[in-house]
Amino acid sequence: MAIAAFGRECTRRGVPPPTISLFGSQFITWRGIPLIPSDKVPIVKGKTKVILLRTGESRQGVVGLFQPGLQGEQTPGLSVRFMGINEKAIASYLVSLYCSLAVLVDDAIAVLDDVEIGNYHEYKYQ
Repeated sequence: MAIAAFGRECTRRGVPPPTISLFGSQFITWRGIPLIPSDKVPIVKGKTKVILLRTGESRQGVVGLFQPGLQGEQTPGLSVRFMGINEKAIASYLVSLYCSLAVLVDDAIAVLDDVEIGNYHEYKYQ
């Protein structure tokens, strides 16, 4: 909802944000950075937070860390283990993803608190 509110405000001010295609879906961008929603940031009393991450080692941002050499490793950090077959001949697998992230410099993460998503501003031009 915060991303939609951001898009509305940009459009209302005459600078609609461009979109890009990622993972088969369209995302709006800000200065070339995609704005990706997450259900991990709650909405409380019509307010939420916006978390900004600069990613990549070359940009001194946030990087993902994966544990190598896992039992049943399919890709870095992803383990798939066969757990057995039940009485209905259904196979069970345990799929685990082991990952962490490292913040390389202090300003690689920023949080904008108390973002109001329900209020609309009516701009009148004279």
